[in-house]
Amino acid sequence: MGAVSRQTEEIMRVLGLFREFGTDDDRWEAMRRPEACDFVYGNPHDVAPQAYVDALVRAAQPTGKDHYAYTMDLPAAVRSVGDDLRRRFPVAFRNEDIHLTNGNFVGLAVALRTLVDPGDEVIFVSPPWFFYETLIVAAGATPVRVLADRDNDFDLDLGAIEAAISPRTRAIIVNSPHNPSGRIYTPEQLTALSAILEEGSARSGHRIFLLSDEAYNRIVFTPNTFTTPVAYYPHSFLLYTYAKTLLSPGSRLGYIAVGPEIDGADELRAALQIGQITLGWAYPVSILQHAIPDLNAMAPDIPVLQRRRDTLVSTLHEQGYEVVEPQGTFYVLVRSPIEDDRRFAEVLRAHDVFVLPGAMFEMPGWFRLSVTANDDMVERSLPGFAKAIAEVSA
Repeated sequence: MGAVSRQTEEIMRVLGLFREFGTDDDRWEAMRRPEACDFVYGNPHDVAPQAYVDALVRAAQPTGKDHYAYTMDLPAAVRSVGDDLRRRFPVAFRNEDIHLTNGNFVGLAVALRTLVDPGDEVIFVSPPWFFYETLIVAAGATPVRVLADRDNDFDLDLGAIEAAISPRTRAIIVNSPHNPSGRIYTPEQLTALSAILEEGSARSGHRIFLLSDEAYNRIVFTPNTFTTPVAYYPHSFLLYTYAKTLLSPGSRLGYIAVGPEIDGADELRAALQIGQITLGWAYPVSILQHAIPDLNAMAPDIPVLQRRRDTLVSTLHEQGYEVVEPQGTFYVLVRSPIEDDRRFAEVLRAHDVFVLPGAMFEMPGWFRLSVTANDDMVERSLPGFAKAIAEVSA
């Protein structure tokens, strides 16, 4: 027996190329240079807004002896989240079913640990956020991959989802707006998905739960609209992170909101709390919890993100790239002009343009851009994109 557990070895295997890419010190160093145009991740490249900083400063001021005590779910923070959810969506979320987390990463881990047993299957849609499979394996379940409908703007392939449901299916992860395509699933699709999950639950003799990853539910471009899948399928968990909305991924803050009509609500409420404790007290630090009422009042600067999106989509299209125009998120999906997306990423790197190759998120032959790159980066990158496609097309 080696020093590393078999489960951890499997997790490392699943991470594969992303583990190699994400820990490349030379690439990180090159991306830090002033001339670099960094489109790789959702990191902010502008200074945090003063309103965000002020909210954290106010939250840091002690209001009593318990301000920095052990903190689970602060009532004022939970009330603020509940009020916000009920205002935005046609779902009567209950405050007692809101669980504050260290962002969606932990939220998904807690929800999966709460729901699955070894041998259970969890469906996810590909191309995915690159840690879905890892988190499913870490929870002891079996990942089941279903491809998005690439011929129809990366819509849910409802037939493929229905075919993937087996007697061992315990949950499905749905991400809308979808990373990396930016697709927002329509009410018609979500209604059909709900019927499929109800039928699948009846066939299997146990409830199939929906984990609705809504990291980008506030980043929606005009004229599109979004509503939560929880409004269509009551046996759902809404998982949210403030990191995307407020461009603050280093401040780990989010929540799980359980659908008010979910099967086994009382049992799940206690189990989720135990899940957070046993994952290492997976609650947000007290300062962030005290700041939640102020943070809920803030919104992303959609006009700025949409302007960057429009600049990249239109210019890259003119240069000869195939580009998917996102309805939400802050990503733009682009087809590589050569089959080897990793090699083309290196061509772009030679022009100080850094992108995420599609091989990192199960889309070889494509790459992803994040419009969290600042305006200067976007403008400086455009000649680099033009030179790179000209080089490989010669």
